[in-house]
Amino acid sequence: MGSGAASVVLDSTLGEESAAGRNSKLPSSRYKGVVPQPNGRWGAQIYERHQRVWLGTFADEVEAARAYDVAAQRFRGGDAVTNFAPSSAGDEEGALVLDFLAAHSKAEIVDMLRNHTYQDELRQSKRAGASAAAFGGCRRALSYHETAREMLFEKEVTPSDVGKLNRLVIPKQHAEKHFPLRSGTEEACKGVLLNFEDAGGRVWRFRYSYWNSSQSYVLTKGWIRFVKEKNLKPGDVIRFWQSTGPEKQLYIDRGDAQSPVRLFGVNISERQEGGERSQGGDGSVL
Repeated sequence: MGSGAASVVLDSTLGEESAAGRNSKLPSSRYKGVVPQPNGRWGAQIYERHQRVWLGTFADEVEAARAYDVAAQRFRGGDAVTNFAPSSAGDEEGALVLDFLAAHSKAEIVDMLRNHTYQDELRQSKRAGASAAAFGGCRRALSYHETAREMLFEKEVTPSDVGKLNRLVIPKQHAEKHFPLRSGTEEACKGVLLNFEDAGGRVWRFRYSYWNSSQSYVLTKGWIRFVKEKNLKPGDVIRFWQSTGPEKQLYIDRGDAQSPVRLFGVNISERQEGGERSQGGDGSVL
């Protein structure tokens, strides 16, 4: 079981959430670990060594309560006091959840809750377990590269894509084909959240929307973090994939910075490199 005690994120900069928790004018929640926010949303928090750990904000009070329960079971184990029935090792579903919690540090679970990727990561873990069972009960599961999938499109990122604008522009033809937004709906106005899995099995969550001002489709919230952790630079290529199975899982992958240039089926870049390596002192090709 991953301890994670030394690496758990103790929040010292809660911002609005911290102020909201101290606002006596707001109604209190009936759930443990849940605090109301001035904007009508709900926050979740837990205490570790007498310090508050912020678990994120949620649109629904029950969702915030369930986030607290997840953290409580990871932080407190069998001593956790939860809002709803805790996961139990006595049933298959509960055992999978407890195994997942044990396999991740406290800091990792907090990060998933804050970024609203916990459920997606848990589902991915369950899929891996199902794949392992299909192999006669051994622990081998299908890897990212073994999953049957098709490439949707690729894009070479621009300086503005990896700059301070915190957005990736999706080419219109690909956006409307693969990630259509229903025109005239709240979905089109506010956007939707899309989840992508990377080569390491990590789930990334981005807000996808249409900007009327620039008439462009963009990935926004969560993108700048992806840029930093993947160390993306202008000219790098990002590829988008989708599984061919019924789940239609989305994937995101970093490709080569430059695709080979071909002329009449011949890779010119390789020929050029080979020619440079084979030149003699007089400039002739050896």
